[in-house]
Amino acid sequence: MLFYNMESITKLRRVGGSVVATVPKKLIDVEGLIPGQIVKIEIKKVRKSFFGAAKGIGSFTKEDKKWIEGKHYYD
Repeated sequence: MLFYNMESITKLRRVGGSVVATVPKKLIDVEGLIPGQIVKIEIKKVRKSFFGAAKGIGSFTKEDKKWIEGKHYYD
């Protein structure tokens, strides 16, 4: 048996009483997978990235910098 590692990130969804992870078509094609085939799935939780979550908040001001440095109490 030959084992190698191909990764994909997918979102779980509920179907009836089960939770389903969809295998992307590209991965199915590359791996030559067929329905009913037995595969091993390794589960790793993905940490959510908040990159870009604060769009439109603007740049730091001089007052923001004072807050960060703890100097806002002295003005």
